[in-house]
Amino acid sequence: MRRRLSIPNLGGARAAILHRPHANVTALVRQLQAVGLEVDCHWPDLPASARAVDYLFIDVDTAYDDQFPWQPGEAPMPTIALIGSEAPGRIEWLMNFGVDAQILKPVGDNGVYSALLIARATFDARMGLTGEIDSLRRRLGQRQTVVQAVALLAARGKSEDEAYEQLRGMAMAWRVSFEEAAARIVGSANTSSEGGCEHV
Repeated sequence: MRRRLSIPNLGGARAAILHRPHANVTALVRQLQAVGLEVDCHWPDLPASARAVDYLFIDVDTAYDDQFPWQPGEAPMPTIALIGSEAPGRIEWLMNFGVDAQILKPVGDNGVYSALLIARATFDARMGLTGEIDSLRRRLGQRQTVVQAVALLAARGKSEDEAYEQLRGMAMAWRVSFEEAAARIVGSANTSSEGGCEHV
């Protein structure tokens, strides 16, 4: 079942703007303060302390990778692009950088509130998917470790079912998870082979 999204409380949130001094920045700051955000403006570089803000606005027309204290696609907060130019090179940079919402320039008297909400929802969904993918990769790695452990135990003349049951018994005896027991057996076998020993 799809999780229902809710509107976050923006009061007290912090935003950073990476944009040269301009009327667009003045309009943006005015809108952000009106919905309760604290705002810091930076140019030409974003300090490492900006990692702690809740939202980041960037000027896509002039932005470049070295302005940010992280790699493209790894912004630790929802990012909103301020776009004035639709030049292919700028749009390509924007796609590679990875943003969660956008506002077209010139910035007027509205549009910031909805951009904040969309950026937060998009960022949270992306982080959730990243977490799920990491979890699936870990589980896949654990399954491969279990297969290796069973193969090591079966190499001693046991059937696959007997080796599997032996692994289960070891996990219970050691009071660890099935996967942890498998990792111990595989790790022990790797250490033994490096040391020239034969036992697991």
